[in-house]
Amino acid sequence: MSIFASMIKKETLHLLRDFRTMTVVLIMPLVLLLLFGFAISTEVNNVNVVAVVERHTDDTRQILEKFRVNPYFTFKGIVPFNEVEPMLRAGKTDAALVLRYDDDRLLHQIIVDASNTNTAQTSTAYIESVLNGNTDMPIITNTLYNPQLKSAYNFVPGIMGMIFILICAMMTSVSIVSEKETGTMDLLLVSPVRPRTIILGKIVPYFLLSCIILTLMLLLSYTILGLPFSASVINVVWVTILYIALALSLGLLISTLVSNQVTALLVSGVLFMLPVIMLSGMMFPIENMPVLLQWFSCIIPARWYISAMRTLMIQQLSASYIITEITILAAMTMAVMILAIKKINTKN
Repeated sequence: MSIFASMIKKETLHLLRDFRTMTVVLIMPLVLLLLFGFAISTEVNNVNVVAVVERHTDDTRQILEKFRVNPYFTFKGIVPFNEVEPMLRAGKTDAALVLRYDDDRLLHQIIVDASNTNTAQTSTAYIESVLNGNTDMPIITNTLYNPQLKSAYNFVPGIMGMIFILICAMMTSVSIVSEKETGTMDLLLVSPVRPRTIILGKIVPYFLLSCIILTLMLLLSYTILGLPFSASVINVVWVTILYIALALSLGLLISTLVSNQVTALLVSGVLFMLPVIMLSGMMFPIENMPVLLQWFSCIIPARWYISAMRTLMIQQLSASYIITEITILAAMTMAVMILAIKKINTKN
């Protein structure tokens, strides 16, 4: 057996012997996934709206003027009907209002992107409140990507983004730091084994554990929570693996900066858990945050991962729609990994 395989076996046995940790690690993601399947009401501001107008009249001009002056909306202008869906797919608008005539009666249709349940529900309610004074006809509402407005659709990507940061970054950093505390790491580093072989041998078991958790979470999401299943699940898997690699790199970097397990836990919790919950778009729309926090959220990996998962898992779009997210996650992974390896080589 090679030295690398021996290191993987050693770390895997160490992980499996800690039965309580393994139980928590495997059950916690599933419990959180179910708990966060319930709706959380948040206010939505600056709803982007476009309009499709079949025929301009005094009534249509009056309605459009209401949207222009309403502080809850950002009116993006009048567009042809065939441009509505591409704009929703690209995230250029949150909703579209279609105004058309049938036998001289003005009909209203609302088309919204329901990949974010909270935004879709609130946007629809806002638009209907504006229209209520202008029509006696029923308003037709079409919700794309999430027609049943299930709140689970919104929270599954967010929970996945938080879980993999916790499992990969926290547990990896704590595991390596515990070796420092016991002195085992020093013995390994003075052995003929290369430092990168030691580190990779410790990381691989956590990578495999994360893959098992990913499998369980996807099974739960596509069965009990009822997320739509399609071939895009392949993209979900490989983008998540990229995110796992980034989280492992972050855990490795933390392990080079701290000297005890308590500090590793605190650093991981402060740097990852709270920002993921508050600033990644998991619970609160990033667009509603102050500009400074919006810029700060750009350095949080979960923001880009959650955005990519909503596009792949809920909107069922191809990977071509998340090129920006993939590029940023890949760049972050390379940067953090290089920095972590340099820190390790500097200390040894």
